[in-house]
Amino acid sequence: MKVRQEGNRLIIAEGVSQVWIDPWGENSARIRMTKEARMDENDWALTEPVKECIPVITEKELDITDPWYKGDEWTKYHMTGKEYTMVNGKLTVKINPEGWISFYNQKGELLTAEYWRNRNRINRYAVPLRIDAREMKPVQGTDEYEVTMRFEAFDDENIYGMGQYQEKNLNKKGAILELAQRNSQASVPFMVSSRGYGLFWNNPAIGTAAFGANKTEWYAKRTKKIDYFITAGDTPAEIEKQYSDATGRTPMMPEFGLGYWQCKLRYRNQEELLKVAREHKRRGLPMDAIVIDFFHWSMQGNFEFEKRDWPDPEAMVKELKELGIETVVSVWPTIDERSKYFGEMSDNGYLVRTDRGCGDHMTWMGNTIFYDATHPGARKFVFDKCKKNYYDKGIRIFWLDEAEPEYGPYDFDNYRYYAGPALQCSNIYPVMYAKGFYDGLKEAGEKEIMSLVRCAWAGSQKYGVLTWSGDIHSSFRAMREQLQAGLNMGMAGIPWWTSDIGGFIGGDITDPAFKELLVRWFAWGAFCPVFRMHGERSPWYEREEEFIDGIRQLTSGQDNEVWSFGEDNYEILKKYLFLREKLRPYIRECMRRASETGEPVMRPLFFDFPEDQKAWETEDAYMFGKDLLVAPVMEAGISERAVYLPAGTRWKESATGRIYEGGETVSASAPIDIIPVFIREGADISVYEN
Repeated sequence: MKVRQEGNRLIIAEGVSQVWIDPWGENSARIRMTKEARMDENDWALTEPVKECIPVITEKELDITDPWYKGDEWTKYHMTGKEYTMVNGKLTVKINPEGWISFYNQKGELLTAEYWRNRNRINRYAVPLRIDAREMKPVQGTDEYEVTMRFEAFDDENIYGMGQYQEKNLNKKGAILELAQRNSQASVPFMVSSRGYGLFWNNPAIGTAAFGANKTEWYAKRTKKIDYFITAGDTPAEIEKQYSDATGRTPMMPEFGLGYWQCKLRYRNQEELLKVAREHKRRGLPMDAIVIDFFHWSMQGNFEFEKRDWPDPEAMVKELKELGIETVVSVWPTIDERSKYFGEMSDNGYLVRTDRGCGDHMTWMGNTIFYDATHPGARKFVFDKCKKNYYDKGIRIFWLDEAEPEYGPYDFDNYRYYAGPALQCSNIYPVMYAKGFYDGLKEAGEKEIMSLVRCAWAGSQKYGVLTWSGDIHSSFRAMREQLQAGLNMGMAGIPWWTSDIGGFIGGDITDPAFKELLVRWFAWGAFCPVFRMHGERSPWYEREEEFIDGIRQLTSGQDNEVWSFGEDNYEILKKYLFLREKLRPYIRECMRRASETGEPVMRPLFFDFPEDQKAWETEDAYMFGKDLLVAPVMEAGISERAVYLPAGTRWKESATGRIYEGGETVSASAPIDIIPVFIREGADISVYEN
């Protein structure tokens, strides 16, 4: 093993194996490893130009009187040989004489370290398990590797971020997370540690992340290198800023994104949609966007309105514009084998390929194949069709559904992209899907770009992606899971996030239990980055199978407008529509901060109160911007709930006007028409106050 310096880079070399350590923006470093003659050139999400930082690189001789890990549990390990150090601001990277890496902050405190358990010539205390931190196993007959990267585990560590997973825990310490995209699961592999660092696994391969009690492991089934980014900061806000410096920031949210979005499964025709919009405005209710959901098209892959049910889209969009409503239209990446573009797309290599068996990827409402969003030509082809058939008719906002993509089944080893085998790169699909529309809209002259997308990976945010949490169940349990999902998406660098208010699957609008859930969820939706109603609403309308030109048509769920759930509930929902409007200036400022600094719009309490240990442990409330603490009601049949108020400031309960000292848990009033909201002392903002 030999360590050498090349410019600002440290290289650990052993035969053809190389580890590159580069400064990568302020207080940050990028570590890459290859066993090939050349380093793989894919930057994946680390594509943004970062501030050039000149590190301080030193080397020194160690002997038995100079232990490697001073002041921690490894003090007994006495080393000899050379230690190499790279200091980049608040991050210090150390390479011990055997070639293993550890990371420290500017105070000399250990942040994390590679996990290695191997006897060697200079460390007589090391155990003979022959477990290396960096493991790259060649896949015979290919230029691919099966990779495992190991780090030490710490009992005092909490871990946040990693994207969106359907489970209850905000703190991911102890979790095993699949690094794969699925309907309602978004793998965004950036973690923020309570120890003062963030780590991004810059690899879109299928794999796992395991945050165990004994070690942390990042695993990729097939890849060509190890590649990760680590950043140190005194606060979570500093860590998020440095991560977004490297992967990109969300643009400023368009004004229409700040208000209310109306959606259901599904408005079946132009007149039905317009009727709802007209009635909404007749009642004097605010609405910024209305959504045309799936199967409004002539066929999957034709990217156009079906002419019988949508006879005059230009007139429809024009009327909605006059009502102050933007039109959002659903696009699926599925190409029906009967589509008029199927042959051309297939001939040009624009479709995702299978290595074996049947080439179809989905058989719901047609035999379809996903288009290959990693192919630049395919992205342009699809957007050009959407431009002609939607954009040129006045539509500016696209709902990019099925963005995982939702294979049936998820046999990742069977799919192949322009960018490589799915096992290597599948997780980047939603980024490329969004990029195609972002690039096309930008080229068309649009300056405010926003796409509703059912998945994300690192870097999605810079393409104006609003991620929602997919086809979730209509239940309080699902609502509770969405809270941690939204908070961890924000911590993973995706600030525009929402869920289907009321849940997507199920929800009988005549059932009092569902009505209670819907009202609680709607109130919470008013305090999410985007306020959007959606859901299938059972039971679906019963009608005979209907065909137009031989193409089966999809039916719809029950009504899903604010007046659909009873007059008493209508008054509550109406209150939150206007409350959201009152908060518009505050939300606009939150969005500006997200665009400029990378901070999440909704975030865990510890983001704003990192010195408060109790804030790190609170999982049932959150900060909406820096001044509002929101405590959703996520159980049936309750009228009050406990809320922890962080220390260091006083808080006003907006519904009652009571003032509380921070650092205590209080009982908040929560009747059916109230979501508990507390205002930070000194903030010039009102919620329930007139």
